[in-house]
Amino acid sequence: MKEIMPKELEAKLNEDVHIIDIIDVREVDEVKEGKIPGAIHIPLGLLEFRMHELDRSKEYIMVCRSGGRSGRACQLLDSHGYSVVNMTGGMMAWEGKTE
Repeated sequence: MKEIMPKELEAKLNEDVHIIDIIDVREVDEVKEGKIPGAIHIPLGLLEFRMHELDRSKEYIMVCRSGGRSGRACQLLDSHGYSVVNMTGGMMAWEGKTE
């Protein structure tokens, strides 16, 4: 599974936020505390039912609280032909901006 460190993602976002597709798989109450700007919120439990909304030609960076659920999301999407990267450490390791 491909991985990206939070600092690497933050640097990429500072370069150009429009070319990075981030999916936050945390629950609604967790996302209310803040998410990475521009991230799409799809709770892990709904991802299987909403993956048709995603574009197989894009690469998605998966984010959760600590990296576990986003890892499971990566496995699910990868098994259906999507290109995915897991952000290690999740939002607990994120030091960048939130919205």
